[in-house]
Amino acid sequence: MNAMNSAIGIAAIVGAASGADAAIWGMYKDAAYEGFSWTRFVRSILLGIASAVAIQLVLMLDLSNAGPMLVLFGLSYAAERVLVEGWKMFVREEDQSKYTIPMQFALKGIPVRSRARRLAAGIVTGIAIAGLAFGVLAVFRSENSWTYAGTAGLIAGLFIAVGGAWKDAPIEGFEFLKFWRSPALTVLFSLMLFPLTGNALIAAIAAIGYEHAASENYKTFFFPMRPRGKFAGKPMEFPALLQTRRRFVPVYAAIRLVMLWLVADVLLHGNLPSDIVSRCNSVSTERNVETCQ
Repeated sequence: MNAMNSAIGIAAIVGAASGADAAIWGMYKDAAYEGFSWTRFVRSILLGIASAVAIQLVLMLDLSNAGPMLVLFGLSYAAERVLVEGWKMFVREEDQSKYTIPMQFALKGIPVRSRARRLAAGIVTGIAIAGLAFGVLAVFRSENSWTYAGTAGLIAGLFIAVGGAWKDAPIEGFEFLKFWRSPALTVLFSLMLFPLTGNALIAAIAAIGYEHAASENYKTFFFPMRPRGKFAGKPMEFPALLQTRRRFVPVYAAIRLVMLWLVADVLLHGNLPSDIVSRCNSVSTERNVETCQ
């Protein structure tokens, strides 16, 4: 029981870190245009905690090791983003005139005003996501396969890319390189995470979280004065927050340092890709089937 409580406590900390990371880059990019709200900021942290704890109760990851903590960070990040973006797109009622690119579900760039229709679209989207997940499970019956991990990551990235193009392309136009950025990153992260979990689907879902973190943090902190597409061409209503937002950078830096420490621990002491391949080859021999591609 003590071990379970300890794991849940660690999961809560991991979830708080993933939620804080998302909250910081969101605030850093948008506060000067739409203002700062502690409610909105804390929401991501609380959702990150709830997501991580729920995931841990289902998967029972060994959080005494760095590898599973890195996997859980990506999973909780992905869950928090899906919940927040889904709420914004399909549920929240908000004046869209302040945005260049609508944040509500839209058709050809025009927001769908009917909440009932947006909810229906959200249900269809949820069914599509569940269908993809079950499809991956049905096709990728073997858990120990690099090919499956890369393919699952590609499917996840394509889903993100299509959703992004649906929202942005009617306003900004279709950008080939931007479209393929997400699939490239999810494949990369899925392959990197696969040795830590041995499960293609879990690696791909966690890769969604890392893809979002990598993309948004790059855009936020490498181009801090460039507004996000949703505020392109809009006036900066709260310029004083350009200074205030810097107070959150030390927390962001601390999260990154801990992540680097966990990665270093995995490389020095954790399961490396060769360990997974060895286990996979041994399973293939025993079953007389080729499960490692």
